Formats: sequence, structure tokens, C-alpha cells
Amino acid sequence: MSGLLALLDDVAGIAKVAAASLDDVATQAAKAGAKAAGAVIDDAAVTPKYVQGFRAERELPIIWKIAKGSIKNKLLILLPAALLLANFAPWVIAPLLMVGGAYLCFEGAEKIYHLLVPHDDTHVFAEDEMGDPAHLEERKAAGAIKTDFILSAEIMTIILSAIPDGGFWMEAATLAVAGIGITVAVYGSVALIVKMDDVGLFMYANGRLSFTRTLGRWLVRGMPHFMTLLTVIGTAAMLWVGGSIVIHGMEVLNFGWLGHHIHDWAYAAGHMVPAGWQGFVTWCSKAAMDGVFGLALGLCLIPGVSILARIFSRKN
Repeated sequence: MSGLLALLDDVAGIAKVAAASLDDVATQAAKAGAKAAGAVIDDAAVTPKYVQGFRAERELPIIWKIAKGSIKNKLLILLPAALLLANFAPWVIAPLLMVGGAYLCFEGAEKIYHLLVPHDDTHVFAEDEMGDPAHLEERKAAGAIKTDFILSAEIMTIILSAIPDGGFWMEAATLAVAGIGITVAVYGSVALIVKMDDVGLFMYANGRLSFTRTLGRWLVRGMPHFMTLLTVIGTAAMLWVGGSIVIHGMEVLNFGWLGHHIHDWAYAAGHMVPAGWQGFVTWCSKAAMDGVFGLALGLCLIPGVSILARIFSRKN
């Protein structure tokens, strides 16, 4: 009997350790995922455009298809690649982060440039422009998954850099949990966003109460403005996060003069206001300066990327 009790005590101890490990994984995944907020917001802001032009009943299946592709990107390709780099070539992580940050800066700056400079959008398709809607759906989903791969690579690299050293399996579990959690959050939010106008229309047409019909009308009228706001937030987040990643990478590579100046300027700005606001103003000042740097870097990258795109398109 004492042997059985001892065994049960050991099992209980193992269960406690396992539960603590799971808590550690979940906590680390949440903290690391928060570091990737800019890329996550951009992912959520970019995806809805891929279902524009399709019938309402095809929107959720397309989002589900993109979400499955995103999970495959993160778990089958990016997670093993990230773990290999972390364990065999950790020195590569900072330059890769800088490349990803520069890409975010380019994406954000390109959106602002296209807003200010008239251009022809040659990438907008509609169902009636192609004879086969199923083919168009596959093409749209494939394009979204490719875009997601780039953003997911940046997200997974940011998460990896934010995970404290805890062993191979702890890093793998944290990356997996954070990657899946972010995917569910992003594409769950996208699904809600793209269907919200349909929900509003249903409430307006079928609501028995005046409040319900009024709320439905507000949803239908407000969603275009919300999408615009989401695009603005996503663009600002790209420039802020991208700029801060590049600046931090420069510090890691012993080129920290810009980061030190930004820190000092933000600190000085924070101490120009009452004590209760100093932390907030310091953070906002640093984020704004990181964003301005990101915008400047992105604008500098636009001509070079455009030339490379033209060369690549000619070869294909």
C-alpha cells in the first residue's frame, strides 16, 4: 500500500511539473507574441482584401483556406528553420530580423507612397474578369498564403528572439503555441471583420427592436470606415515595428549610435511633462521616431525593389 501511495505521489509530482511547464510555455508564448504585434496587426489588416469581389458564401471558406496555409507555413517550414538557426547559427537571427524589419518598412512606405502618388492598380481582380471563379479563388488564396509566409517568417523570428533560453523543446513548444495562437487570433478577427457587414444587414432587415435595426445600420455604414482605420493602424504599426527592429539590429551589430540618440531624445521628451505622463510620452516619442526612421528607410527601398520586380517579371 505504501508503494502505491509513493507511486501516486510521484505521478502527482510529475503532473505538477508538467502543468508548470505548460504554464511557462503559455506565458512565454503570450509575451513573445506581444512583441510581434506590429506584424500581427499588418497581417490582420492585409488579409480582408483577398476576399473582396467574391460572393458572401465564399468568404469564410477562402479565409479558412488561407488560415490552413498559414498554419502549415508556421509549423512545417518556419518553426524547424527557426529552431535550426537558433541552435546552430544564432548570429544569423539579428540580420534576418533586420531584413524582415526592412520589408515591413518597405510595405508601410509603399502604402503611403501609393496614397500620395497616383498609380494604376494592376493587381485588383473581380469574378467577372475571369471565366473560372474557382481558379480566381485559388489564385487569390495562393497569393494570400505567399504574403502570409513573409509576415509569418517575421512573426516567428520576432517570437524566437523574445523567448528566453529554455532548451530545444521549450523553444519549440513556445513557438508552436504562439504561432497557432496568433494564427487563430488573426484569421478569427478577419472572419469577424469580413462578415460584420452581413451581420449588420441581417440585423437591420430582421431586427424586431428599433435598437437592433439601428445597430445593424451602424454596422453596415461603419465597416468601410473601420477598414480604413485598420489599414492606417496596420501601416503605422509596420513602420514603427519595422523601424525599431532595424534600429535594434544595428545596436546588436555594434552600430548603436542612432538607437542611443533616439533613446536620449525620447527620454528628454518624457521629462518635459508631469511625472504621471513621463512613461507614456517617452514610449510614444520613441515609437514615433522609430516610425519616422522606418518611413524614411522604406521610401529609400521603393526604387530598388521596383527595379528588382521589373527584372524578375521580365525573366518570367
